[in-house]
Order: sequence, then structure tokens, then C-alpha cells
Amino acid sequence: MKAVLATDLSAASEVAIKTETSLGCLAEIGVEEIHLVTVVPSNVHSGMPGIDFESRRQRGLGRYQATIESAGFRVETHVVRGTPQRRINGVAGAVGADLIMIGSRGKSPLENRVIGSTARNLARTTVRPLLVNRIERATESPEVVRTYLFQRMLFATDFSENANRAFEAFRYLRHSAEEVTLVHVRTPKDPGPEGATPAERLGELADRLNSWGLETRTDIRSGDPTAEILAAEAEHEPTTTLIGSRGHSRLRRLLLGSVSEDVVARATGNVFLVPPPRTA
Repeated sequence: MKAVLATDLSAASEVAIKTETSLGCLAEIGVEEIHLVTVVPSNVHSGMPGIDFESRRQRGLGRYQATIESAGFRVETHVVRGTPQRRINGVAGAVGADLIMIGSRGKSPLENRVIGSTARNLARTTVRPLLVNRIERATESPEVVRTYLFQRMLFATDFSENANRAFEAFRYLRHSAEEVTLVHVRTPKDPGPEGATPAERLGELADRLNSWGLETRTDIRSGDPTAEILAAEAEHEPTTTLIGSRGHSRLRRLLLGSVSEDVVARATGNVFLVPPPRTA
């Protein structure tokens, strides 16, 4: 597997890349090759007096490269210019990445109202699984919030095609996971009682995970999906929440309120987002 690790070379971003346990978790799920990417904003010009952003960032990536190579990965570095989410997605497509990883300091009152962070924009636009590695906020020496990326998973499902696709990520995540909480949130829009009940459908998923040696529990809730998924995260304290997204369109980029995007922005711990495949 190939992974793209996006960094702005900040202290928060550095801790996400240099945490040995996190790197070990990536190795356990099959990642062998890592592409380090940093984006120079398009409004920063190389001709500005006394500033050579490309060279400075390449040197910064070189330090990260040595750390990651010492952990046993093949590493390539990329310094690109433009809009962060577009260039990160572009590199991921060019190298055939299986997932994208980015550190994020999590939510703030401003971020809950204004959509602008790279992590949330990637959640809107990525066509590859996205791992948002949560970093401590409001500290000069930040640490990752959850050291083990996939040890305790929370999987949120509405039994849709998108959720089923996200569940299939356990085929490789299970090599690093130990326990899983399956969460379904009932809403007024749920269909009637025809077919299997939510408890029965969660039970079927639990049986699959149990057959892979994962300790599994189920949790059925009612109410607003985002609020209840976040409440389940607070109760069960997973290292990572796994959720599927519905992909993106020009219209959706103008709208707020997607459950998956809101979970990415507001979750306390890590979030692993699985989008639909790219369509022609």
C-alpha cells in the first residue's frame, strides 16, 4: 500500500509524522511506501526578497524523510504549489495512493462556523480513504490525541452502500485493530420494519469482525446522526472513528451539514473517512 502524508511543517504536523507508534500502525495495515507532501500557497512567490519557500520546505521534508525511512518505509517527497486540497489530491492520484493522512488540531468555535481547514476540504473532495490524525490543540508542544491509530475502532453505519464500502476497510484495518464498536443511529427517515432490524444487521457485521478475531460490541441510538456519533465517540473513546461519505459534487461543495464532514471537523479523536470510488 502507498500513503500520502500531507504536512505544513508545523509543530502539530511534525508530531503526526514522527510518532513511532503511528508509523507502526501504518505498517501493520500494509503501508510500505509513503509520499510526503507539502504545499506552498499560490499567493507566496519565490521571488519575494529573502524567501525561498520551496528550498526551505524541501529541507524540512528531508528531516521527516530520514525519520520515516528509519522506520522501514520507502519515502518520496513532493513540494508543490497551489490550493492544498487540490494539490494533495493530485499527488495522491499521480502516485496511486491507497490513503491520505493529515494531522489536524481539531475543532474550534470558529471552525464550526467557517469551512476552511485543509482536513475538512479534503473530506469534501477526496476520492481516497482519508485518515485525519488528531493533534492536541492550544499547546506549544502538541502530541497526538490517540497514539494507536486503529487499536479501538468505532464504525458508524446507516447500512447504506457508502457505509458498506467503509466497512470493507476492516479487511486491512483488522491487522492493527483489537476491538470495534458498531454504531447505528435511528432517524425519523428510517424505513419501516420490513426486513432485518438494525440490531440484526449490526449482529451480522459483528459476526464478521468476530471471525477476524476482533472483540466487537454494538450500540443503537436515536436522534441526530452527527450528535449521536460524537456522543458514542465520547462514551467509547475509540482511537479512530470509521465512517463512509457520499462523495462530492459541485453543489455539495457549497453546502454545509454532511455528517461525515461534521464528524471530521468535530470529533475528538482520529477519523478514517472512506469515500465512494471515482466515477468516469
